[in-house]
Amino acid sequence: MIRRLQDGEIAPMKLLLMADPSESIVKEYLRRGFCYVLEKNNLLIGEYVLIPTRLETVEIVNVAVDENFHGQGFGKELILHAIEESKRLGYKTIEIGTGNSSVNQLALYQKCGFRMISIDRDFFLRHYNEPIFENGIQVIDMVRLSMEV
Repeated sequence: MIRRLQDGEIAPMKLLLMADPSESIVKEYLRRGFCYVLEKNNLLIGEYVLIPTRLETVEIVNVAVDENFHGQGFGKELILHAIEESKRLGYKTIEIGTGNSSVNQLALYQKCGFRMISIDRDFFLRHYNEPIFENGIQVIDMVRLSMEV
């Protein structure tokens, strides 16, 4: 079951930090957006965060699945839920960004209907104090994707 966190509920910081290592950045977009959690058998195993960015546009800024549940389709379930929730809330455009080294995420987002629209060069160098590595590659650029709904 995927549900929106209610006011006063504690956000799953461990999961959120899997997708974004900056606690201050995570706390900032939690303040501006809505966190949704995926629960199976009373166990919290995944999450995503939606932030309204412009009129009729929302961005998925964080998606994570507990490592013990990778490869079971939960990431896709979260993305598809985010798309449906965005439609339900009346948004016309959904955006998402990921690091240049996030090959699995790039494949997933495109399988779910997102298309690449731009690259924000040096995004991770500008916004993070420490270097981030994924799949043996330094995360430097943000690949931006979008979908009209």
